[in-house]
Amino acid sequence: MSQFFYVHPENPQKRLMKQAAEIIEQGGVVIYPTDSGYALGCSIDNKRALERICHIRKIDKKHNFTLVCKDLAEIAIYARVDNAAYRMLKSNTPGPYTFIFKSTKDLPKRLMNPSKRTIGIRIPDNAIALALLEELSTPLMTTSLILPGKTSTEFDPEDIRDHLEQQVDLIINGGYLGESPTTVIDLSDDDVTIVREGAGDLTPFI
Repeated sequence: MSQFFYVHPENPQKRLMKQAAEIIEQGGVVIYPTDSGYALGCSIDNKRALERICHIRKIDKKHNFTLVCKDLAEIAIYARVDNAAYRMLKSNTPGPYTFIFKSTKDLPKRLMNPSKRTIGIRIPDNAIALALLEELSTPLMTTSLILPGKTSTEFDPEDIRDHLEQQVDLIINGGYLGESPTTVIDLSDDDVTIVREGAGDLTPFI
């Protein structure tokens, strides 16, 4: 049975964030709030935790995973970001966007798109997610919490607890959230391509 943390949505308790980071770094799978609904997360270094997430979502290892990072410096370790893309990121993060980049050699191969060698990157505009990232030594491997047979992210932490408390190690209750997915923007080549229109404003990218 998972642990269940009630965390203040604007002023996350540091003690709980430290405990959550320890669970992740010990190989745990967590459910945590973002600016686009709840998400599943684990350490980028733990293959078994990633397999558990794939089982919960009923997805395979070819799924396009995302790294949730705490700042632009961390993004540059795992993604190839040129000057124009850096300026775009600086102006639009934190925010409800997922940016797709070519990966660097520091990214574990199991996390990148196998054919394009790309990775999704984002910095969420959510106080709990950012506080958790501050306690971690690496980004969080993540995917939206979309249960099999559904098309939108989960938003009610009590419903999530009813369905998944036996399958994850921690659920962070950050309150009721919106269900809109992120806007996905592909910056892996010379063109800016809108892959999915979601919660983010498209104006800066058109």
